[in-house]
Formats: sequence, structure tokens, C-alpha cells
Amino acid sequence: MSMIRDLRAVVRPSRPSLRKDGGAYDTTRDPGTPSAVVDCAVYRDGARVDTGKPLTPHEAMRQVRRDGGFVWIGLHEPTEAEFAGIAGEFGLHPLAVEDAVQAHQRPKLERYDDSLFTVFKTIHYVEHDQLTANSEVVETGEVMCFTGRDFFITVRHGGQGSLRALRHRLQDDPELLARGPSAVLHAIADHVVDGYVAVADAVQDDIDEVETEVFTPGRKGGVSRGVDSARIYQLKREVLEFKRAVSPLLRPMQLLSERPMRLIDPDIQKYFRDVADHLARVHEQVIGFDELLNSILQANLAQASVAQNEDMRKITAWAAIIAVPTMVTGVYGMNFEHMPELHARYGYPVVLAFTVTVCLAIHRTLKRNGWL
Repeated sequence: MSMIRDLRAVVRPSRPSLRKDGGAYDTTRDPGTPSAVVDCAVYRDGARVDTGKPLTPHEAMRQVRRDGGFVWIGLHEPTEAEFAGIAGEFGLHPLAVEDAVQAHQRPKLERYDDSLFTVFKTIHYVEHDQLTANSEVVETGEVMCFTGRDFFITVRHGGQGSLRALRHRLQDDPELLARGPSAVLHAIADHVVDGYVAVADAVQDDIDEVETEVFTPGRKGGVSRGVDSARIYQLKREVLEFKRAVSPLLRPMQLLSERPMRLIDPDIQKYFRDVADHLARVHEQVIGFDELLNSILQANLAQASVAQNEDMRKITAWAAIIAVPTMVTGVYGMNFEHMPELHARYGYPVVLAFTVTVCLAIHRTLKRNGWL
């Protein structure tokens, strides 16, 4: 049972990096192997069988049927023609094969006669110096898994979600790999959900940044004018993309952790509960992100409205002040012959002084009442 105690350390040695994985593919392929095959290996008694040369899926399956063990085949964006031979060799269901080739599937778990078909959405956080209205925050991919009694097939779509490092970690623990394909399925599920946890932390930082900008007072303690609403909308769209990856996966993880399945080792099934628990926590975070962004957006729009009202109030106040000299100069600009005070010696300075005094009095009153 020591293998089970070390399970988390093997499949989750550290939180996954948010940076792109530079080297994702094994370029040493046999000429007869379809170009979509990233790696193909036979595992027996928890160890990778060294054949001295890359194996084709047909050769690997022939070895498994003859000597036992299981085969793990990794593919990246196979075409229908490239996947047809593998599907026929392993007896994969046509509906699952169609989903695996076409991609763009929602996360799910489907049971067929001799296999399980599982779809995971991988999420990658896109680093950016500053969040803008066009910033891409999360990038999605897909990992589709076919789990059989003596085979495990992964089909990846998108540039993210490489399983190369995970395969190497599993190969370093023969006791775990000896549990068969269900151990690999758990490791991939745990790897994907750990990616969700890391991305959720990074998205939280972006939301905190926007929230701080929205609720930071304006210059000299004045009313904040908010931020560009397009930035909040963009972040909300990216959170929605994240939500589409997390929410549909809840039910498959619940089934894998609670319902007995003949293709899932009972000892491994217990640890799907841990994955389901982490997934539930991420789901709660994402739901919280969505609600928080709604509140931030409403607050931002309210602040923009308040700022506009304050601008209009200031404009109205200055218009009231300017109305006094405008009225006086308008009256004395009519040039009638018989107008009072036109010939008074001190008429001009008296009128000018009266106009300035009234304007200053209005300005002082409006400022005291907070209009200026």
C-alpha cells in the first residue's frame, strides 16, 4: 500500500508552471508510425519495456497480447485517416473516435463496452504585462483519454497540455504504473485539475488589480472615474471560458470517485475523490469570480455616472457665474441713446466692481455647497 501513499507525490510533485512548455514532442518516430503519434510504449509490471526502437501502435498491442501489460499511446491532433488504424486495432467506439478527431467537446465521461472515454479541457494562463481590452487571459486545449483493460490512449488538441513530463514522472514510479491504465487516468485528471488551481490563482490577481483600480479614489480624494469597461468585459469573457472547462467536469469526477467501474482499480478510485474535491473548490472560485466581476462592472458604471454628474454640476456652476457679466455686458452693449449711467464719471468702474463682486459671491456660495 506504500504505492498508494506516494500517489500524490508522483502525479503532483509541484504546482504546474503557467509558462508554455517548450519541448512537447518526441521526434524519434518510426517511419511507419502515424505522424500524430507523440509516444507509444508498452508497460509491464510497472516498467517501460525497452524494445531498442520506437514501436508502432500495432506492434505495441501485439506485444501486450502476447506478453501482458498495457500500452500507452499519446497522439497530438490526429486526422481521421491517422486515427482510423488505431481505432480499429483497439476496437474504439465510432462515436468516441469522431469526438476525438473533431475536438471542441465539452468535458465528459462516456462508458462503452470495453473502454471509457474521458474528455478534459486544459487551461493555460497567458502571461501579460498589463490587462487590456484585447488581452488573452486563458488559453484552452483538450485531452481525450481512452481507457481500456490493456491500453490507454491520449489525444491532445491545442498547443497546451503536454503530458510528456507526467509520463516521465509516472515511469519513475513502477509500483504505481503496475496498477494499469486507471492509474494513468487518475494522474492525468489530477494534472489537469492542478492546472486549474494554478490558473485560478493567477486570474485572482488580475481581478484584484482591476478591483483596486475601480475603487481607488480619484486625484485629491475626488470621485473615481473607474476604468475602461472593455477591460472588465474581456476579463469576464475569459472567466466564462474557464467556467466552461471546469463546470462540466464535476459530474465525470463524481462518477469516477463514487461509482464502481470494472476498468478502474478500486485502490486508485479512492484518489479520484481528492481530484473531485479540488475541482469543486476551483468551481466555487470561478463562480465567485463571475459574481465579483459583475459587481465590479456595476460599480465601475456607477462611478462613471457619478463622475459625469459631477462634471455637469461644475459646468452648470460656472455657467451661473458667467451669466452675471454676460447679462451686464449684454445690457450695456445695446447702445441706446438714453440709457442710465452712460455719462456718469465713475459708471464703468462701479459696474465692473459690481460684476466682479457678484461673481465672487456666487463662486464662494457654490464652492461652499460642493458644486465646485
